[in-house]
Amino acid sequence: MITLAIETSCDETSASVLENEKVMSNVISSQLFHTKFGGVVPEVASREHLKKITEITYEALKRSDKKLSDIELICATSGPGLIGALLIGLNFGKSLSAVLNVPFVPVNHIQAHLYSNFLSGQKAEFPFLGLIISGGHTLLILAEDFFKHKIIGSTVDDAAGEAYDKTAKLLGLEYPGGKQIDDNSKKGDKDFHKFPISHLKNNEFDFSFSGIKTAVLYFLRDIDYNNNDIKDEKLLYDICASFQETMVKTLFDKTLKAAKKFKVKNIAVSGGVSANSGLRERFYELKEKGYNVYFPDTEYSTDNAAMIGLTGYLKFIHSKNKEYYKLESLAQKAYPKLNYSEF
Repeated sequence: MITLAIETSCDETSASVLENEKVMSNVISSQLFHTKFGGVVPEVASREHLKKITEITYEALKRSDKKLSDIELICATSGPGLIGALLIGLNFGKSLSAVLNVPFVPVNHIQAHLYSNFLSGQKAEFPFLGLIISGGHTLLILAEDFFKHKIIGSTVDDAAGEAYDKTAKLLGLEYPGGKQIDDNSKKGDKDFHKFPISHLKNNEFDFSFSGIKTAVLYFLRDIDYNNNDIKDEKLLYDICASFQETMVKTLFDKTLKAAKKFKVKNIAVSGGVSANSGLRERFYELKEKGYNVYFPDTEYSTDNAAMIGLTGYLKFIHSKNKEYYKLESLAQKAYPKLNYSEF
C-alpha cells in the first residue's frame, strides 16, 4: 500500500511517502524564522504551512518516484497541536483523498511519536514502555499492543522541551534552546550545582518541570549572572551541564521505576527531546541490565510526516472497520482534538 502523509502540527511542514512500513521519502521544511520571536507564533506558522504544503508534498512524491495516482491511503495529523496549523494539513489531506477517492486516516500526533520507534527497520516488542518527550508533551505510556495504550504518567505543568527552551532563554541562548544546552553541557561540570527534582504525591509517574525552571531563575539572580563582568563560557557550560543532569535524571528515574513496576523490559523513547545526547547515553546504559532500549533516528525524533504515515497505515490495517476511513464518515470526526482521548 502506498501512503501519503502530511504533518503540520506546529512549525514544520512535512510530507512523506511510504510503501507499507518502508519510508520512500520524508521531506521537512522547518520554519527557522520563529527564532527571532523567541518561540512559535501560531498565526505566522499557519500562513507558512499554507505557502509550503503543496510544494513539500510534490517534492515528497518526486523523491519517492511516485505520482498522486499511485497513492492508496492519505494520512494527516489531527491533533494535538496549533489549531490553525493543524487545519492546513488536515484539510489539504482530506481534499486530496476526496479527489483521489482513497481512504483518509486522521492521526494523533502523540501516537505517531510513540510509533516513530518502528521506523528505520527497528520495532519495539510489545509490551513496551513509551517515554514521549517534546516541546509540548511529556508522557509515560504503557503500550500493550497496537493501539492499546495506557497513559501512566504525564506532566502537570511545563513539558521537558519547554523547560529546556525557557532555561535557554534565561541563559541568553537563542530559541530553540534544547540542542544548545545539550552541546554546552558536554563541556561543563554536571556536579557544579544541584537543581531540585520535583516529587509529586498524586501520581509517582507524573512529571513537573516548572520548579527547575524557577530554580534556574533564582540561581542566576543569586550569582548575578547577567553581570557581564562575571559572565563567562565556563560558567555557562557548568550551568547547562547541571541543568541537563537534573532533567535526564528525572526522566530516566521515573521511566525505570515504571518499567520495574509494570515488569516491562522494552523501553522506547521518542519526541524531539529524545535527540538529546545525554538522555540517550543514560538510557543506553540499561542495555547492560537486560533492557531493550529504542530511540528513533534523529530525523524521526522531531515532528515529521513519516511517523504520521506509518501510524496511519498501522491504524488502517489493524482496523476492524476500514469503511470508517472513507471520507464521508470523517466530516465531523477528523478535526483537531486537544486531548489524548484516542489512547
